[in-house]
Parts: sequence; C-alpha cells; structure tokens
Amino acid sequence: MKHTNHSDIIKRLKRAEGHLRSTIAMIEEGRSCVDLAQQLHAIENAVANAKRELIHDHIDHCLDDAVAGNGKPAKAALAEFKALSKYL
Repeated sequence: MKHTNHSDIIKRLKRAEGHLRSTIAMIEEGRSCVDLAQQLHAIENAVANAKRELIHDHIDHCLDDAVAGNGKPAKAALAEFKALSKYL
C-alpha cells in the first residue's frame, strides 16, 4: 500500500544512496578515515530517518484507519504493528 509520505521516504533513501556512492568513491580515492566516518554517519542517519518516517506513516495511516474501522480489522493491524515494532 502506498501512502502520501512514501515520496518523502524515497527522497530520504535517495539521499542515503548519494552519500553511499560518495563514500565508496572516497574509499577508492584513499580519503581519511575521519572523512569516511563522517560520511558513514550521514548514511546511518539518512536510513534511520527513512525508517522512522515509514513507521510513523504506518501508525498514522494503517493503525488510525483500523481504529476508525476504515482499513484492516483492528486485530490484524495490531499484529502488523507488533511485527513492525521489532525494527524500532
């Protein structure tokens, strides 16, 4: 199911992809470990932000819809959230 926030998540992941490509090039160029660590930190943050956005989006749409009776049955939505919560 695609939600309105998925485009934001894609932007975040593309940003991480750019950082990753840059980091690979930096390693190949023999850049300093400090520079590499800084880039890797940016990659971790970008991916973590994308994951957080995805989970918040799920809560905002899927769980809210289930509680309102507009989506999956509440029991199924809760089970899905429990499965998702292990990635928090």
